[in-house]
Amino acid sequence: MPTALPTADLSALIGLLDLVGIAVFALTGALLAAQLRQTFVTMAFFALVTGVGGGSVRDLLIGAPVFWVRDPWVAPVCLGVALVAWFTPHRWWVQPVGNWPVLEWADAAGLGAYAVLGTAKALAFGVAPVPAVLMGVITGCVGGIIRDVLAGRPSILMRPELYVTAAALSAGICAGGAVLGLERGMVWPLAALAGFALRGAAIWWKLGLPVYSSGEREG
Repeated sequence: MPTALPTADLSALIGLLDLVGIAVFALTGALLAAQLRQTFVTMAFFALVTGVGGGSVRDLLIGAPVFWVRDPWVAPVCLGVALVAWFTPHRWWVQPVGNWPVLEWADAAGLGAYAVLGTAKALAFGVAPVPAVLMGVITGCVGGIIRDVLAGRPSILMRPELYVTAAALSAGICAGGAVLGLERGMVWPLAALAGFALRGAAIWWKLGLPVYSSGEREG
């Protein structure tokens, strides 16, 4: 039978994956600033806000120390990503490889993982399951919402594509597993994969939620 990772190794792995997710989100912020022809200062600010925005709001809401203020690696990673984006052609990051929009798929993976990590942290701080799910959604989505608002474009909340729903799926599975007392080493990867799969399906098949219609006819 496979041997479980020691707690210290598991924590180190989670920390590494957390930084990778932050880097992906930060890159989306930096690239949006690049698309808008902004200065490096604006690019770095967008990278930082997008990378840490969701986690910061979550920590403030659950009464936890804001994670990136105490972690010496997070801010340098965001600023380093902005620096890389500044010195590389924009098309490297946004041009699809074949039919695969690489950055969108990387963002989908980060979304699922972040929703799980946010939910798990909220549960660890004694938050009830349903609010914990919302904390997971906030962790995965709010950074991008702040980025879009600052850029003056419609946020992901104002578009019908499946994005917030994918984060909610990951967060819901994570919280459900905790309520049922299931092993987190099994539940967390499954939850992250489920959110990634739903977001990936939305990217591939252009899936979206139905929009509101009152059903009233003019006349």
